[in-house]
Formats: sequence, structure tokens, C-alpha cells
Amino acid sequence: MSDLTGKRAVVTGASKGIGLEVARALLSQGTSVVICGRDGNQLARALEDLRAGAGGAKVAGHAADVSAAAEVAELFRLADRELGGLDILVNNAGLGVFRATAELSVEEWDRVIGANLSGAFYCSREALRRFKKTGGGWVINISSLAGKNPFAGGAAYNASKFGLNGFTEAMMLDHRHDNVRVSYVMPGSVDTAFGGGEVSGGKPDWKIAPEDIAEIVINILRMPARTLISRVEVRPSRPRKN
Repeated sequence: MSDLTGKRAVVTGASKGIGLEVARALLSQGTSVVICGRDGNQLARALEDLRAGAGGAKVAGHAADVSAAAEVAELFRLADRELGGLDILVNNAGLGVFRATAELSVEEWDRVIGANLSGAFYCSREALRRFKKTGGGWVINISSLAGKNPFAGGAAYNASKFGLNGFTEAMMLDHRHDNVRVSYVMPGSVDTAFGGGEVSGGKPDWKIAPEDIAEIVINILRMPARTLISRVEVRPSRPRKN
């Protein structure tokens, strides 16, 4: 299995939830990490939390909206300065607006597509440029089961995740012979505050825990170079009954 010690990663949307746990798991493996989030105060708290358990790995952060290409470029320039290179990108940043199609505003549509799909492209483009110089790397996109299962009120979110899945698979085919491995993870209901829900606060819950998704990311990264786990679907083992 691949050793992640000394690797360098960018994790987006990592001031809370899945992204924060992915960053924490990478640090535990000896991987240095640069994180981003839109809320500067929340990002500062996440950095303080991560640094407390970083061990010998380095952690840094930058407030950035991944739907803005210029802010993404600055994030990766920070990674260049802090890490001296890049081996891993985890595209986790995203948001959801859930309304019937006729009720969606143009601004809401643009926000969701910008964060969930365009942001992944902007970040992947920056990472691929760096991987070309270093001889390869990893891109892991955090998608959703909403990328294959449409639901009422999910027009923008479904479109962004269906698009993210197609984008990820095409990128894998484009760059598999450049020693770039590309994967995506499709969780179902995760115990975070995404979409305005309440976190269970550590109480037993039927939802997937964010650290479970982080463990999956680590397992993907640790696969031998000959093997690619291209897609992982993740569901609560015992979902709440209606």
C-alpha cells in the first residue's frame, strides 16, 4: 500500500464537516495540508484544531471561494509557498440550494453550479498543471448519491453532482496515462450541517459520520499504483425509516 508520509495535499471546503475530517486524516498519515473555506473565522478555528494534532506534518489555510477562479489561483500559490509542491487534491467544497425548479433564482443556480462543479474544475486545472511538473498525483472529488438519484427540489444540486461525476470520469480518462489517478466518492446522508441540517453532536445517529468518508479517502489514496478505485458509493447501513 502507498505511504502518504511526506505527501502534500490541498483540501477544499475543509473548515468543517467532511473536508475538515479529510484534512485531519491526511495529517494523521504524515501528509502536509493546505485547506480553504469561505468563512475566514471558521477557517481560523479549523486551523487551530488541526494544528493541535498535526504532529510533524504542516498545515496552512486560505479563505477562498472556489467558484472564483482568481481566488483558486491564489489558494494554489499559497500551497506552492507552504508545501513546495502538490501530490493530492481533494475537491470537497460545495453548497446546496433546494427549491422547485420554477422557484430557483438565476443567482442560486449560479452559486450551486459555481461551487460544486466549476470550483472542482478550477481546482483540478491548477492541480494538473502542478502534477505535470512532478510526474503525477491524485484528484479525489467528493460528490453525492444525488449525482445519480434525482429528487424533487434538487434541480440545481442534482445538476451539479451529475455534472461533477461526468467531469471526474472524463478527467480520469484524459490523464490516466500521465500518472494521475482520479476518483470520486458519492456519500448519501452525512451527519453535517450541510443544507441547514443539525449535526448530531456526537450522539448515536443513523447518518454516515464525516470521519467515515475521510477513511474512505485515505483508503483510496493508499491503493497500489497499479490499481484505481474510480468510484465509491456510500450509504447509511440502517437509514431512518419513513
